[in-house]
This record gives sequence, structure tokens and C-alpha cells, in this order.
Amino acid sequence: MKREPVRLFEIPDTLPQEDEFFETLASGKGLRIERIISHGHKTPEGRWYDQELDEWVVLLGGEATLEWEDGTQSKLEAGSAVFIAAHQRHRVVATSSDSPCVWLAVHGRMKPSEEAATT
Repeated sequence: MKREPVRLFEIPDTLPQEDEFFETLASGKGLRIERIISHGHKTPEGRWYDQELDEWVVLLGGEATLEWEDGTQSKLEAGSAVFIAAHQRHRVVATSSDSPCVWLAVHGRMKPSEEAATT
């Protein structure tokens, strides 16, 4: 079975204007890997993500800011990664639009390494 490679940095010609672009790259029992493209998107005011699964996400391109329920923020740039534990309420407060944000997100039941937990 011949498969075409996924080009993580290739931006589709037509991106949805109102929503982020989501593409599932692989999935299995309790695991999902997806590519997300944001371009100026943010979580609507007053809304929080409260996910059933843990998430490890790396920002491959662009810049973004995450806000945590306690009011602290994490500024991310290309190459930044963060572990988000299940039910850790968070929101996206900013994503770059001039250079779209390309995210690689892994969802599942996992634990961060000690090094990753301090990033």
C-alpha cells in the first residue's frame, strides 16, 4: 500500500475563515494525533476547553498564547511544546494570522516526562 507523505507545513489553499482547520493524522484505541492550523483564531470569551483526554501539543509554526483557568498565560513560539492534563481548563487567547499557527496535537492517556512537565 503506497501512501503519500503528510506535509505538516503545507497550508491548504482554502482554510475555513471562522474555524480552525483540523486534520486527523492517526488514531487508535484512546489515541488521536492531529494537525491544527489556526490563523488569528482564539477561544470565544468565557469558553474553556475541558478535555477528557490528556494532550501534548507542539507549535510547529507561528505564535500563540494559552491561558489557564488560574489566569496565568503561556506564550508559545515555533518549537514550543506543552502538556495539558485531562480536565485542565485552558483557552487559546491569541494565534498569529500573518504566519499561521501549525500545531501537532497528541490526545490520549499519558503522563509528561519530568523534563516536559517543567516546560
